[in-house]
Amino acid sequence: MPLVDLYALPDLLPPRARLLGLDLGSKTIGLAISDGALRLASPLETIRRGKFAADAARLKQIVAERRVGGLVLGLPVNMDGSEGPRCQSTRQFARNLDRIAGLDLPIALWDERLSTAAVERFLVGEADMTRKRRSQVVDKMAAAYILQGALDALARGPLPNRGEHGAAGA
Repeated sequence: MPLVDLYALPDLLPPRARLLGLDLGSKTIGLAISDGALRLASPLETIRRGKFAADAARLKQIVAERRVGGLVLGLPVNMDGSEGPRCQSTRQFARNLDRIAGLDLPIALWDERLSTAAVERFLVGEADMTRKRRSQVVDKMAAAYILQGALDALARGPLPNRGEHGAAGA
């Protein structure tokens, strides 16, 4: 299934299906899951990246186990709003999930600017976590931050000019 606009995503989901949020890093993939009402994101796990086939197999397993109906991938847009190589890599990962892995789910992209930085600030300031513990949870927490932003946007509905935080699907 091709990339879709975030606001089209709920209409493409089976009833009570969940969304899986992904924070793609070069070494890990942080995962978060929504509830069936698409209101709350929770950190799920972190996958240590390996070969694409192994990463895709784990994602397919989670999709089957957790009743996932769609994906939200964090899109690492530059601070000036431009898209660089990391955005191209994210879009390619989404295409590969569809074409190579056969994960036939709608996939939306969500602007993830500053998500990891916001989570790091929280974990240091509010949670007072050690560096080692932060490294164990930051990716899945960033995925939850990304997914929660997308869920909040869905709850508000489309804005006339949503270029500030949303990311086009195609």
